[in-house]
Amino acid sequence: MEQPTEMTTLSQILEKLRLKGVDNEIKMNDDKEVVSENLNKTYKAEDLLIFKTFRFEGDSDPADNAVLYIAEDKEGNIGYILDAYGTYSNHEGPEFDDFIKNIKVEDRDEQELFG
Repeated sequence: MEQPTEMTTLSQILEKLRLKGVDNEIKMNDDKEVVSENLNKTYKAEDLLIFKTFRFEGDSDPADNAVLYIAEDKEGNIGYILDAYGTYSNHEGPEFDDFIKNIKVEDRDEQELFG
């Protein structure tokens, strides 16, 4: 049985997603709407399902954390939501936090995503 390759950095995960055709970032815009610019869609929390979460801690500063959520919308489109803290933060504020907390979570096997 082949062992999965360990992915330890945010950039490694994002590159692996890109190679699988998952380059659809879901983010909060300046109007506090959560959107996918690639799909030209606006989302409510109930429109999404988070099925995989990756957590990263900065090498030099533990406060430099990031969370990458892999989500699917009701039409089956897969995208990612990046929540970064510390140096790399462009944190959107409490509206973003509330949005994330209200998305349903269903853990799936990593092999389903990366094959």
